Amino acid sequence: MTNQSFPRDFVWGAATASYQIEGAVNAGGRGPSIWDTFSHIPGNVALNHTGDVACDHYHRWREDIALMKQLGLGAYRFSIAWPRILPEGTGRVNPDGLRFYSDLVDGLLEAGITPWVTLYHWDLPQPLEDRGGWPSREIVQAFVEYTDVVTRHLGDRVKHWITLNEPHVFTFVGYGGGRHAPGRDDQFEAARASHHALLAHGEAMRVIRANVPGAVAGITLNMSKVYPATPSEPDAQAAAIVDASLNRWFAGPVFGQGYPPELLAFYQSQGEFVKPGDMQTIAAPVDFLGINNYFPIYATADPRQPHGLSTLTPEELAAAGHTLTEMGWPVVPQGLVDLLIDLHETYRPAALYITENGAAFADELSEGAVHDARRVQYLHDHLSALADVTAGGVPLRGYFVWSLLDNFEWGHGYTKRFGIVYMDYETLRRIPKDSYHWYRQTVANNQPAPLAE
Repeated sequence: MTNQSFPRDFVWGAATASYQIEGAVNAGGRGPSIWDTFSHIPGNVALNHTGDVACDHYHRWREDIALMKQLGLGAYRFSIAWPRILPEGTGRVNPDGLRFYSDLVDGLLEAGITPWVTLYHWDLPQPLEDRGGWPSREIVQAFVEYTDVVTRHLGDRVKHWITLNEPHVFTFVGYGGGRHAPGRDDQFEAARASHHALLAHGEAMRVIRANVPGAVAGITLNMSKVYPATPSEPDAQAAAIVDASLNRWFAGPVFGQGYPPELLAFYQSQGEFVKPGDMQTIAAPVDFLGINNYFPIYATADPRQPHGLSTLTPEELAAAGHTLTEMGWPVVPQGLVDLLIDLHETYRPAALYITENGAAFADELSEGAVHDARRVQYLHDHLSALADVTAGGVPLRGYFVWSLLDNFEWGHGYTKRFGIVYMDYETLRRIPKDSYHWYRQTVANNQPAPLAE
């Protein structure tokens, strides 16, 4: 790994999401979201945690901006809670919700930090779910209405927009796996939801272009390099199927290459959902592709499993010699390198941003400090690999660490810590970790800081 510098205009940022940090779920006229409903059903979230308080960012955002400013961030990626803006999902606009985000944007700009707004990071208004949610085509127009309201209000100051965060997760895990809100379990319904999500993205791009002069807009996908677990042909075929399901199902339509034909035929066998003109709408030009990446996937043929394949378990990965994070994810910086090269060669995006990357470890507060050497190592190795990628011609323009703060980690509640700032959830005190100080040095020098001796 080399410690060469990044391009001079490289964007250094940190990322968060509304439901994971804001709390104040009943404050300021906010309506209920699907994650409020889901997390309050016993057994859905570890230790029955909810996002009711989270990091209380809603009341403490000034303190959090001060942390960002001290960190030297050039950009902050955050999401807007749809239920704060349109409590019923459509119709009535909540002025208090708009005021909160307007104040947040003004605070960021005053601190010299560029706001990057994600319009949807999973907290769908519950009334929209009650009317069918993402599997219903009606959701597309609802998202257009929401996008119009937000961009008209903030577009004079916010120029960087992300339509959706990780549509694979909120559709195939939320509607097809039942592990995330709203907790449905139907893979055909999930495929329909994913198409409507991509269609909503395409329509939203049109609205952003109309409402925000000079907008820089795109979408964020969770993507992983998929390797065969062995050199065998069956494992190679398994890897191709996983890659099509996770990566190509979403990136293909966005870049005008359509859905993988074999998957589309399978999912539409239970009813067609792609209508004439849809694919042209989805392929609206984007200024960048955001990538959320944490680990690669190792696929293997397994006739005992659905579709005849599986991916290596944490136990199998550990047995193969991989270092794992607290999430059971393998630490393989080369996987991110290979992914970016593949994306560059396959889709030729105008720009790529790492909109999330980081690691969860069992951090402990000791005498007022958190010595998270494993996270520092993870970040150092991934950023060193990314420096090599930018030198090789891949149009990587920025990096957002996940996450600024420890937060509500969806189904894991508060049991997993991804932040570079430690959260004492009893007192809501923020304590910068060693990784915070390491990242600050990296940002200041525009290259991965050296590891401590």
